[in-house]
Formats: sequence, C-alpha cells, structure tokens
Amino acid sequence: MKKWLNLVLILAAGLMLTACGAQSQGESITAVGSSALQPLVEAAAEQYQTDHLGVFINVQGGGTGTGLSQVQSGAVAIGNSDLFAEEKPGIQASQLVDHQVAVVGITPIVNKGVGVDNVSMADLRRIFTGEVTNWKQIGGKNQPIVVVNRAQGSGTRATFEHWVLNGRQAVPAQEQDSTGMVRSIVGSTPGAISYVAFSYVDKTVRELKVDQVAPTDKNVTTNTWKIWAYEHMYTKGQPKGLTKAFLNYILDAKTQDKLVRKMGYIPVTDMLVRRDATGKVIK
Repeated sequence: MKKWLNLVLILAAGLMLTACGAQSQGESITAVGSSALQPLVEAAAEQYQTDHLGVFINVQGGGTGTGLSQVQSGAVAIGNSDLFAEEKPGIQASQLVDHQVAVVGITPIVNKGVGVDNVSMADLRRIFTGEVTNWKQIGGKNQPIVVVNRAQGSGTRATFEHWVLNGRQAVPAQEQDSTGMVRSIVGSTPGAISYVAFSYVDKTVRELKVDQVAPTDKNVTTNTWKIWAYEHMYTKGQPKGLTKAFLNYILDAKTQDKLVRKMGYIPVTDMLVRRDATGKVIK
C-alpha cells in the first residue's frame, strides 16, 4: 500500500512540474494598432490571461496604419484597425482576414468653456478646414478656436475626415498620436476642439451634437449618427492557436454583451444597418 501511495505522489509531482513547465513556456502573441480599439483589446486580453494561465497577449497602440502594415509584414499576430484594409494605401487586403469585433462611434469634443453644445455638419466642416476661427461665429464665446488633430495614419482621423470633411483638406494643426492625449489637451486648452471615440469621452470635455443629433450608441445603430466605424482585428491568413482562441473569445456572445458594451463600444450584432468598405450603407 505504501509503495502505491509513493507512486501516486511521484506521478502527481511529475504532472505538476510538467504543468508549471508548460506555463513558463506559455504561448504569446502581439496585437498592435488602433488606439480607439486599444482599451477593449487590453481589457479582453487581461480577462483572457486571467482565465488561461500561462499565455501572454501584448497589446500596443500606434494607430491603424501601424497595425495594418505590421500584420501584413508578419511582425505581429493581429493588426487593430478602425478602417477596412481596402481603405488604406499600400495594404494588400487580399492577404488579410477581417474580424469585425465591434463598432465605434466618433464624436467631436470641445473644451467646456466654448459655450457651444451643438454644431451643424457644415459648420463642423468649416471649423476643421479653417473657415471658422472663433466660437462667436457659431454662437459661442468670443474665443479663438484651437483645432487638435489626430496624426496621419490614424483610423479615427480617416473616419472623421471621410464623414465630416467630405474630401476637403484639413487646416494645419497640432497632431497627436494618442487619443488620450487629444482628450487631455482639449480638456485643458481654452477654445480647443478635436474628436475621439465615444469610449474616450469623460467629464473633462464636452461632446457636441451635430445637427441636433446626439452622439449615442442608439443613433449609431440606425446610422442617424454618421460618424462611426467598424473596429477590425486583422490577421495574415486564417488565425491559428492562441490568435484564433483570443479572437473567438472577443467575438463570443457573452464577451460582446458584457465586456464590449461595458467598455463603451457597440456590439456588431446591435447594428441595424451595415456599411461596406466604400462607405455604402446597406439596410
């Protein structure tokens, strides 16, 4: 009996060592790109790692352009993007597989002191093209407008300019890589205006209605609010291993209903319309 007990203990110890060894050599992947999508992917990665010990998911920003170019080159497992790959020059979309994990609304935000809470789409366009330079021109305070833009390569910027500027050139302005930095600058700079994903809006800034339409999830789902985009997680070819498991986790109905919604994004299944890479709306 004692021999059998010793054998069981030895086998159990061996299994524990094997498990520890497997975890120490755990699989890892990197996801890079859109800063608008970054908070959701970080939160999902944290939860997934908690539930699956021994794996590591590294999440970085850098913008949509970085995400698409790095996944295309094979440098990372996942490229996070606010745009369809077809919209980005230099990206061979046929090599990539699109995983639409959420929808994000994008709203103009202003410093709380500007005295405006609604703007027409025409006036919003005029602000970002430099034709309106003082808030008093559109019913606000006598205060110069300070435009803060996202950097070139930002998917959020591309989406905003597509639906607001309608092909016109943006006024030269300071540019920021980070959405969080944009919000911080707008919140602390008198007269400032920029734009962020809904999930980044907090009490330090004020969001603007456009043509009296509020930037809400419900208005996005019907396309009443026009400034929105799919959040894509691209892979080079069909995903495998940890990459596939992590994407399946994010797309799982439970994650979509709890985490995606909680983080301020809109589950794709909530949308009452669809939009293709050309911007055509399909109801």
